[in-house]
Amino acid sequence: MSSKFLTELSNDYKTLFESEIGYDVIIYVGEEPNVKEIHAHSSILCIRSQYFRIAFSNTWAKKEDGKFILRKQNIEPYLFDIILRFVYYGNIELKDLQGPDVLKLLIAVDELNIQSLITHIQEYLIEHQIEFLRQNPTGILETIYEHETFTDLWNFYLDKICNEPKILFNSEKFINLKAPFLELLLKRDDLNMEEIEIWNNLLKWCFAQHNVIMEDSNKWNEDDIIKIKDLLHQFTPLIRFYDIEPTDFFYKVYYYKDILPQNLIHDLLEFHIVPSKKSKINLPPSRTTIDSELIKFNHIPIFVSWIDKKDTSFYNQKRIPYKFKLLYRSNRDGFNNSTFHKLCNNKGATVWVAKILNSSQFIGGYNPLDWSGSGPKHTTDSFLFNFLNENDKEVSYINIERGADYAVYCHKNHGPKMGDLNCPDSKFWSYDGGLRYYPNLSIPKTFTVENYEVFQVIKC
Repeated sequence: MSSKFLTELSNDYKTLFESEIGYDVIIYVGEEPNVKEIHAHSSILCIRSQYFRIAFSNTWAKKEDGKFILRKQNIEPYLFDIILRFVYYGNIELKDLQGPDVLKLLIAVDELNIQSLITHIQEYLIEHQIEFLRQNPTGILETIYEHETFTDLWNFYLDKICNEPKILFNSEKFINLKAPFLELLLKRDDLNMEEIEIWNNLLKWCFAQHNVIMEDSNKWNEDDIIKIKDLLHQFTPLIRFYDIEPTDFFYKVYYYKDILPQNLIHDLLEFHIVPSKKSKINLPPSRTTIDSELIKFNHIPIFVSWIDKKDTSFYNQKRIPYKFKLLYRSNRDGFNNSTFHKLCNNKGATVWVAKILNSSQFIGGYNPLDWSGSGPKHTTDSFLFNFLNENDKEVSYINIERGADYAVYCHKNHGPKMGDLNCPDSKFWSYDGGLRYYPNLSIPKTFTVENYEVFQVIKC
């Protein structure tokens, strides 16, 4: 059947819906005082929804004067109208709805068991309503968890929170999170937070459950200690205490020794005080990290999105198709270019990152080729990038018309030289910033590098 005839058919069913010719169903939708009477056709509803097939086949729907009577107080009239338009003629418009309304619509569609629309609305929320999660992360997670069919949305939001934990943990409603959800998150190996931050947030949540002042342990009574200790018991095995630095351990973990198992405190003290003990302990695995003094793992999806020239939201920590292996660190291996080439030549594609002295700014680049040989190399896939701070980032791809032949420059007397970025055998680098190669990054013309690292990019 041609698209012309399909369009005509859709228009005919739209006319049937709007004219209500021959309707045999009356549905009262919404709660008083906003109840709306809607007329429909049982044959169409049964074909499109298992819910209605069951409703019209037993005593759910009463009959009066030859018409089925249904009441749906839990679905708002404007949402039910959207659903019926889809049922009749396949039209669904979501762009004018806010995130909370789309989620309500999804819940209603799930109840009415319209499978194709369940999938479509989940895809829409994932693609167009990412910021919706930030408004009420605890409530949204709990709502989605209650519906078995929302698997795609559940996995996406959970991955999003693990990748950007601040969405949940910095929320005012974090302390309202139910214990099973917190436990589920703490079990994740890809929760992208320092372990001390996870511990601090766990304490904040535990103390809030019993209205105990977290910072002033001198005012705790025996009852406070017992209540917090009992609540904390189920979560303690989920904290990777051995990944917490000694200073943080002493001031932020050992300080709360009264609410932790004494054997755990003993083992942690021994771990930090007796150096030989560390090599004998079978440590639990750390959460997802990268071996770097300059960047965190949440930078990796950003780098990968630039490498593959996709939107940042395309990737999360479970879907990253590359591994980043540290090859060189100037503070560890010596700040000289001969060592750089010794460790980085013939390793294939690399990402390098450099920290500017006396600044929070760092710069870097991606070389899709390698650092061996002598002279310029041609590529259109390389780029330079710059992070002014955690949120302000920029990337510059090679100017194809003018600079592709000099995108990467390899020489034993130079470090990771790319286009206008010069890396002599010293800590004093420069960036011309013209339009010939990598234009218009917010990098100083000259700067001193405090430390830089090079990572081999390995396709998984």
